[in-house]
Amino acid sequence: MEKAAIIVISDSASRKLRQDLSGKKILKFAEKDFDTSFEIIPDDREEIKKRLIYYSDTGKAALILTTGGTGLGPRDVTPEATSEVSDKIVPGLAELMRAETIKKTKRAALSRGICALRGRTLIINLPGSPRAVEECLSVVWDLIPHALDMIKGKGHRKLKIK
Repeated sequence: MEKAAIIVISDSASRKLRQDLSGKKILKFAEKDFDTSFEIIPDDREEIKKRLIYYSDTGKAALILTTGGTGLGPRDVTPEATSEVSDKIVPGLAELMRAETIKKTKRAALSRGICALRGRTLIINLPGSPRAVEECLSVVWDLIPHALDMIKGKGHRKLKIK
């Protein structure tokens, strides 16, 4: 079974000032298909980079799903941290999530999350709200196995298009 890491990026959740709901929503998606790791860290650019590097470079995760830090707030630095440690940007996944979720709320246009590769690990930044996490993952979840196969050099698998 493939390994995935879920990283909740939130100052308040990391200090236990609020309960994490977004990471738990991701866990519901991932635990069926992946052996998952889960952690909550603060909105700290260097800490985010450190965790992304750890999971990617040690082979601890083929997929990293982050939640939080993708908005316009002064402490929202997840896309910048992700970009700084990435080898390749995968713009289509983030574009697809925004294109589909904007049909439900215009606020989706304010999400700055990116998708990228570091080595053979796919990193997907998700917004911090549980509803947005569910909507975004519903849009791209069926593409992830194919993406992971391509990253490993396995070529193309036949996709069932909805």
